[in-house]
Amino acid sequence: MKLLQDRIRRDGVIKSGNVLKVDSFLNHQMDIELLNEVGKEFKRIFEGYPINKILTIEASGIGIACITAQYFKVPVVFAKKAQSINIDGAVYSAKIESFTHKKTYDVIVSKKFISPEDRILIIDDFLANGCALAGLIDIVRSAGAAVEGIGIVIEKGFQSGGELIRNMGVRLESLAIVESMNAENGTIEFRE
Repeated sequence: MKLLQDRIRRDGVIKSGNVLKVDSFLNHQMDIELLNEVGKEFKRIFEGYPINKILTIEASGIGIACITAQYFKVPVVFAKKAQSINIDGAVYSAKIESFTHKKTYDVIVSKKFISPEDRILIIDDFLANGCALAGLIDIVRSAGAAVEGIGIVIEKGFQSGGELIRNMGVRLESLAIVESMNAENGTIEFRE
């Protein structure tokens, strides 16, 4: 998606440690016009799939998932990173390790929001090591539901997550795949 690549080149900030900051338009401050284009593109890519729910993980994926859900006309469910008194009853859970936060979370989804009849599209902002996605896939499969596909806004193609998820037999579509980035000179290359 050229629009997205151009925006990453213009406003993304490359930090040491393979960190790409896109917080000025994607996951802290959100450019809604850009996210609308992202949602339309995911709808185009997964057109014809029997998707009846979108699943993401808090917090950065929620805005993207909500805008995408408008085009599919389906609800969004998001995995929570902490148990709260608001969640009653049984839950599905998975352990995930966050690349960005260098922390392991027990993510949970209430069993009342995912059932065996569900055909789920997973949406998230970034794919690095694949742990978050693997955890979400595990939750969906534990519910007896089906993962129809995964839509990622930015994939770090030089990290192992994309290969890990694709090897699980799930259709994974990333709108921008970063092939390499250099913090010293601020350059970024995308996979074509």
